[in-house]
Amino acid sequence: YLPQPQSRGAFLKQSGGWVESLILNEFLTSAPLTLGILQCCGWLSAQTVRTSVGMMGRRPAQWPMSHERVKRGWVWNQFFVVEEYTGTEPLYVGKIHSDSDEGDGSIKYTISGEGAGTVFIIDEVTGDIHATERLDREEKTFYTLRAQARDRQTDAPLEPESEFVIKVQDINDSEPKFLEGPYIGSVAELSPIGTSVMKVMASDADDPNYGSSARIVYSVLEGERFFTVDRQAGVIRTAVADLDRETQDRYELVVKATDMAGQMGGLSGSTTVTIVITDVNDNPPRFPQKMYQFSVSEGAAVGTSIGRVIATDADMGENTDMSYLIKDEEGGELFRVSTDGDTQEAVITIKKSLDFENKRTHNVVVEAVNKHVDPRFVDLGSFRDQTIMRVSVSDVDEPPIFIPPTGTIMEVQEDVHLGALVGIVTAKDPDMDNVPIRFSIDRNTDQEQIFNIDPVTGAITLGKILDRETAGWHNITVTAVEADNQSMASQTAVSIRILDVNDNPPELATPYEASICEDAKPGQLIHTISVVDRDEPQSGHRFYFTLAPEASNNRHFTLWDIKDNTAGIRTQRSGFNRREQNVYLLPILVVDSGPPALSSTGTLTIHVCGCDTDGAIQSCNATAYVMSAALSPGALIALLVCILILIVLVLLILTLKRHRKGQRMSEDEEDMRDNVIKYNDEGGGEQDTQAYDMSALRSLYDFPEVKNSDSGPDLHPVPQWIQNRVVGDGGPADFTVFKGYIRKKVEQADADLSVPPYDSFQTYAFEGSSSPALSLSSIRTLSTTSEQDFSYLSDWGPRFRQLAGYYAPAQPEEEGS
Repeated sequence: YLPQPQSRGAFLKQSGGWVESLILNEFLTSAPLTLGILQCCGWLSAQTVRTSVGMMGRRPAQWPMSHERVKRGWVWNQFFVVEEYTGTEPLYVGKIHSDSDEGDGSIKYTISGEGAGTVFIIDEVTGDIHATERLDREEKTFYTLRAQARDRQTDAPLEPESEFVIKVQDINDSEPKFLEGPYIGSVAELSPIGTSVMKVMASDADDPNYGSSARIVYSVLEGERFFTVDRQAGVIRTAVADLDRETQDRYELVVKATDMAGQMGGLSGSTTVTIVITDVNDNPPRFPQKMYQFSVSEGAAVGTSIGRVIATDADMGENTDMSYLIKDEEGGELFRVSTDGDTQEAVITIKKSLDFENKRTHNVVVEAVNKHVDPRFVDLGSFRDQTIMRVSVSDVDEPPIFIPPTGTIMEVQEDVHLGALVGIVTAKDPDMDNVPIRFSIDRNTDQEQIFNIDPVTGAITLGKILDRETAGWHNITVTAVEADNQSMASQTAVSIRILDVNDNPPELATPYEASICEDAKPGQLIHTISVVDRDEPQSGHRFYFTLAPEASNNRHFTLWDIKDNTAGIRTQRSGFNRREQNVYLLPILVVDSGPPALSSTGTLTIHVCGCDTDGAIQSCNATAYVMSAALSPGALIALLVCILILIVLVLLILTLKRHRKGQRMSEDEEDMRDNVIKYNDEGGGEQDTQAYDMSALRSLYDFPEVKNSDSGPDLHPVPQWIQNRVVGDGGPADFTVFKGYIRKKVEQADADLSVPPYDSFQTYAFEGSSSPALSLSSIRTLSTTSEQDFSYLSDWGPRFRQLAGYYAPAQPEEEGS
């Protein structure tokens, strides 16, 4: 269809007998653009004529042409319009034409779609299409429209509506842009030449499929000494191998992107690329000084920090991590070095106590070593450094030290006399002055004051008698202080072991008892005995057994020394009779090996028992043996029943006696006097017969009113029958002794808070000698017709006030009522 590869064309197929299209041609070789007109003539209704458009200036006769027969229908290719047209007149795009158009203006051409009527306009008569606005391919690359031929009079469509496209043809009007810039990349220092750092990329808004407007190449404008960039790919690489982070840790590059493949006239854009040089461990640690001075007191505790040093490293991050160690053996014994994880400092601490008197200056060699060594840079040198720490020890006043410092063990015999030397404690002043030492015993560890110590020499002597069997060890604490400075004190433990002497005799382990059958055979082993000894001889115990002298004539048993600190008892004869003798006491003499040899006598009790045919013991009681021989089982049961009956009878008798005793006690509690005096309220008087049994207070005796005698107001009314009594020479009775006795009792009752309540009845057993009165009780003298005046009872105090109320004469109001 196209006569030349450089041209592009659009073709129309005849439909309904008309087609004409304007073709926009562009030549890639910077040739001017040419617009042409394609005229299709309808020779036959079934024919379609296609022709290509040549360049402007070629004659139509020179255009190549081809013909072929196809079906009817619209065949549209694209129209092209150049972008960024800057002319003043509308830009001619193309032309549509129908073969039925005879040029008389009866046909009207219309377009619709994107930009129709605004961006693109059409001449209704000629069918010419023009662009009225400046187009930008970067904003919109093509427009889709529809063409229509109509009858001008009836506006009826003469041909079906068909769609066509107008493409905006690109020109190089957009420069390359780095959309992701500025860039930041990194590369390790000392990387070899050609090491890839990063990739940059620019984009061009021009059409990449047309011409070279979007073909981009890259170059370095600044920093080309250290880095290069791939022209096509945009990959940045190192140009040198000696990039050193410690010298320069970052580089600023300017990278340019140019379109048109870098040809003259191409547009360009640039961006900034920051390249950070990352660290590698290529620098060893270094101490700023070759010697450091420190001072510490000899009294500093273990673990005390002496000082800090630090080695510097030009690297960064984990490449600066380092560890420290002490290189010399002497310094490693006295000091310890550790690394502070936060500051990377070497911390020197005391590992062992320092002694000014022993050595005053210590030179400690400390080495710093990188933890993370890169094997690629081992040939650069040793990644370690050393320094010397000179530690000066200052003198302080130290407390005394004991020799030996870990405590002392002493030994002493338990039988030594008072004041005997037990041992000597030694201590000295470690300072240069070497002041005298004074010793003492901490009495909290020797509360019984068994030991004493010489304050000057440190000699420990015995203060009390020792007994190893009571306490085999004594642990005391000895204190040593400087004579002129009591605050400088130290203590040591002294353990005193009490050595044994043979001062305790051996004894039988337990009060042994043995049993034998009556039919025992001679030589039969009936028991084995052992002994205990509180002593502990160093050579061990050895005991000797024999019968006591008083049993030397014994014909019943023999003693057999087994030689292992035990002895066996054997029978010497056959047959024993427990009715004749059921218990044998066998004294045994035990002697230890000394020295000196000590002995003791123990007794073995041997019971003679009845046994069955198998030798099993049945009974060892002689009485039970006699009873079992005389009584049958039935008789024994009857005897037990009688004993139980007697016990029951005794219990019944005791129960009856207790019951009778209880009845007597209850009768005693019902004494009239107690019933009369125990009440807690005053009651309603004689008229209140429901509250109390007033008959108990009444009497058949009359109490006529008696006037006070001439002897004074101390005489109180007494019953009439008593007043008529005379004493001795016929004069009136003398009641002075009773008045004094009663007054004394009343005062005592008033002052005694433990006596019964006020409303109570006091009983007095004393009536005086030859008293004419039968009783002092007023209960028996009460009479309804009595003229006796008992008002004086009110003067006896609050205790008799209630009683006086019962005997007071009735008031007129009460009598009237």
